[in-house]
Amino acid sequence: MATAFDFPFVDLSGQPQALAQYRGKVLLLVNVASKCGFTPQYEGLEALWREFGPRGLVVVGFPCDQFGHQEPGDAAQIGEFCSLSYGVSFPMSDKVEVNGAGADPLWQWLKAEKAGVLGTRGIKWNFSKFLVGRDGQVLARYAPTDKPESLRGDIEAALG
Repeated sequence: MATAFDFPFVDLSGQPQALAQYRGKVLLLVNVASKCGFTPQYEGLEALWREFGPRGLVVVGFPCDQFGHQEPGDAAQIGEFCSLSYGVSFPMSDKVEVNGAGADPLWQWLKAEKAGVLGTRGIKWNFSKFLVGRDGQVLARYAPTDKPESLRGDIEAALG
């Protein structure tokens, strides 16, 4: 059976990374964008990362430009924006697609593991979130409108 820890990603500096490096930790995987109405959620995501990181939470942002061209920058621009505007220090991937034929394999797996509202599989918009347990299995899927701070209870439970 596949787990989230079986998937790689490329970080903003172009370096291959493996989610396996976080084996045994709780993951919060989020498709993000710099020019979205939900972009201020970066602040809440960073707060969760700083608060719960020492207990085993890893937040990973996956920039995506599939929704209204809201992530037009390249990796360097994305990194600079996130760092300067929101003090983002959690891991970030290079741009990915989350829907369609070119969807990143991790995101294909996430969508198959946990359907959205009314059983929909596709990602509806930026800042969709998946909470993954220490065993690498998807625990929950959250809508873009779910603010990071509203996930605190579920994160606490997952951390144990």
